[in-house]
Amino acid sequence: MSHRTIEAIYSGGVLRPVSTLDGLKENQRVLVTVTDTPEDGPLAGWKGGMSDEDAKEMISIIEAEFEKVDPNEWK
Repeated sequence: MSHRTIEAIYSGGVLRPVSTLDGLKENQRVLVTVTDTPEDGPLAGWKGGMSDEDAKEMISIIEAEFEKVDPNEWK
């Protein structure tokens, strides 16, 4: 049994692969696992995980407490 991940679009009640599925026979049965793709990058799943107020406080703490790095120091 082979395993691969493909991208598909759900439209009209049907999953439509974005590209061709080489190696599959017409009407061949397959198992499908559906995972939503992140729409806003790798942290999209965290959206809404904290209030805007808490996020602003966290940003201000990071800006105040963490050392600023000068990229020219590493040359």
